[in-house]
Amino acid sequence: MSIDVAALQQAWPRPAAPRPIVIIGAGGIVADAHLPAYRLAGFPVAGVYDLDADRAKAVADKWNIPAFATLAEAIATPNAVYDLALPPAAHLDVLPHLTDGAAVLLQKPMGRDLGDATAILNLCRRKSLKAAVNFQLRFSPMMLAVADALRRGWLGRLIDVEVHLNLVTPWHLFPFLKGMPRVEIAVHSIHYLDTIRALLGNPTGVHARTLGHPTTDLAQTRTSALFDFAPDQRVTFSINHNHDFGRRFQDASFRFEGTEGAAMVKLGLLLNYPEGEPDELWITRRGEDWSQVPLQGKWFPHAFIGTMSNLQRFASGEDATLVTSVEDAWHTMALAEAAFESASRPATPVKAQP
Repeated sequence: MSIDVAALQQAWPRPAAPRPIVIIGAGGIVADAHLPAYRLAGFPVAGVYDLDADRAKAVADKWNIPAFATLAEAIATPNAVYDLALPPAAHLDVLPHLTDGAAVLLQKPMGRDLGDATAILNLCRRKSLKAAVNFQLRFSPMMLAVADALRRGWLGRLIDVEVHLNLVTPWHLFPFLKGMPRVEIAVHSIHYLDTIRALLGNPTGVHARTLGHPTTDLAQTRTSALFDFAPDQRVTFSINHNHDFGRRFQDASFRFEGTEGAAMVKLGLLLNYPEGEPDELWITRRGEDWSQVPLQGKWFPHAFIGTMSNLQRFASGEDATLVTSVEDAWHTMALAEAAFESASRPATPVKAQP
């Protein structure tokens, strides 16, 4: 291949002097991704707090970090960066307690809906918080490499993007989703909404359907969507979390096609989650063979290093831009809101025979 795929950027630069991280919330994602990422990166963790003191202590004991007795004690940590690993409804309960001007990373999504997102945005503005949302897929090694390939012009201009999932997701690992009126787009496909925004900008519209499945009591576990960008760009989602017929035809992929080349991404984490399979990235240019990019890490936990690195570097002045700031993340929430609105409307009726 005439391009050096090994040269593609796959990691965000680390902060020169990492500040202590205070984790608020001790759910499964903290043990599965946040703490492994911070240990791998060498980031100092000041401690963890949770309303469930026993859960906080169990996480703290496993990772040999302190457990804070109260929220006030956690927030009082000097020079801290706050990692709010909370359910979407809880952000507005905790943010008012933070010191004005603090640096904070909010677990995605940015609230339950666009109303919550707007309230969070306005609160962060009033308190001058350096606030980012943990939309970390765009910081994964594979997606950073795709973004770099686009910057280098290897793919030309993107004209076709497809997100395809056909697999089994163990929803029982996320009991807080039961009873929520918005599930699939709000807490899962929102990663893909954010990623396409990062690469293509904001779409002008969306056509969507999202629905449940007879095998689950969750509100939605399947989604189809088509997004309006430029007239010659086709961007589509086909998401099915209920393909429980063995591994052979399960799939979790992004397909990127440009005027000059193409890229295929395998989201290995989602296949046999949470153990997962290796992520993969393949790139080709017109008239050349496909080349596999040797990935230097995985979506989990390496992408979580990226979001925290960018926040810390922005807080210290090393980065000029807070990539997933609440200002930017609001647009991802607006896109999710538009998808749910589209899904609630009837389709164009088919005319009856006269």
